[in-house]
Amino acid sequence: MTTHERELHLPVDLATADGRRLNPDAVGWSRFPLHTANLRGRWGRTKRWDYWAILAGDLVISAVYADVDYVGLADVWWADLPSGRSGGASIASPLARGVTLPDRPGSAALSIHRSRLHLAMVDDDSEGDGGGATRITASWSEPDGRPGRLDATVQLPAGHESLNVVIPWSDERFQYTSKHQARPVTGTFEVGGTVTDLGAVAGGAWGVLDVGRGRWPYETRWNWGGGAGRSSADGPVVGLQFGAKWTEGTGHTENGFLIDGHLTKIGRELTWDYDWDHPMEPWTVSDADGQIEARLSPRYDRYSKTDAAVLRTEVHQVFGTWSGEVTDDDGRRVTFDGLQGFAEESRSRW
Repeated sequence: MTTHERELHLPVDLATADGRRLNPDAVGWSRFPLHTANLRGRWGRTKRWDYWAILAGDLVISAVYADVDYVGLADVWWADLPSGRSGGASIASPLARGVTLPDRPGSAALSIHRSRLHLAMVDDDSEGDGGGATRITASWSEPDGRPGRLDATVQLPAGHESLNVVIPWSDERFQYTSKHQARPVTGTFEVGGTVTDLGAVAGGAWGVLDVGRGRWPYETRWNWGGGAGRSSADGPVVGLQFGAKWTEGTGHTENGFLIDGHLTKIGRELTWDYDWDHPMEPWTVSDADGQIEARLSPRYDRYSKTDAAVLRTEVHQVFGTWSGEVTDDDGRRVTFDGLQGFAEESRSRW
C-alpha cells in the first residue's frame, strides 16, 4: 500500500453546513470527483478555479477560468515550443464580477464573453466512472490583431481515474484539488489562418485538468508537474501527477500516477531537484521508496510575474518531455521516455 491517507467512496461536502470551516468527513482522497465545495463567507481567502492544459507535441495550450475573490480571471494562452512563439488573450474582472463557478465542479458551464476573448468550458452530463467529455471553445484577438480559435474536446474514457484530495492546513484553511492527467484530446487550434488538427499530432494530444476549490493562506509556494503519453509504441498510457511544498506537514499529498487510466496514489512527499535561477536545466522528481523516478528535459519556460497590490505571483512553468519509470502497487514497472509534460514552481501572495 503506497498511502496511509483515507480513501473516500461517497459524495461529501467540503465545508461544514455554514460553509465556513472544513468538514472533517471531507479529508481524504478519491479516484473520482466526490466533493461539493459549499464555501461561504471568508472573503479574500476563498479561491475557485478550473485550469485546462492541452499537451499536443510542439504545441501547448492552456485555458483558465477563476474567481480568487479580489479578481476574476479568464485566459487562453499558447506556445509553439520549437520556435518559442506564444500568444493568447486574457481578461481580469475586478471583484470577480461576472465570473462564477459551481460548488460541484463540472455541474455548470463556465463562460465569459468580452470584446477580446470569448471562452466556454462545458461538461456533458456524465459523472463518476461512466465517462464523458469536456468541450473547450474560445475565440480571441492576438496582440498583433490575428484571430485565434480553439475548439477542443477532452475525452473522459469510462473508468479513467483522477487524483482528488483535500489538503487540510487547518479547519479554516484548506484546499480541495482534482487533478486529471492523460485524457485524450481531439479538435482544432487556429491562429491567423494556420490550423492544427489536435487529434493528428504525433504522440497524441492530452488534456490536463486542475480544479481548485478552497481557502488559502495569503503567502504560498507550490510545485506542480504532470505529463502523459504512451510508454512505447504498443505500451500503456502513462499519466504523471506530482506536487510539493504546499502540502508539506499536512499528512496528505497530490502525488500519484496513472497506468492505462488506473491511479496509484502516493502518500509520501516526493523529492524535487531543480534550479529556480536556471529553469531550463533538467527537473527531477523521485520517491524515497523507489516507485517514481522521473526527469523532465525542458524545451520552453513560461515565466510570469504579477505585482498588483494584494495580488503578487511569480512562476516558472517549463514544458518538455519526461523520462523515467514508475512502479504500481502490484509491482508492475513501466519505463517511459519522451512523455509530453510540464513542471512548475509558483510563489504567490494572494
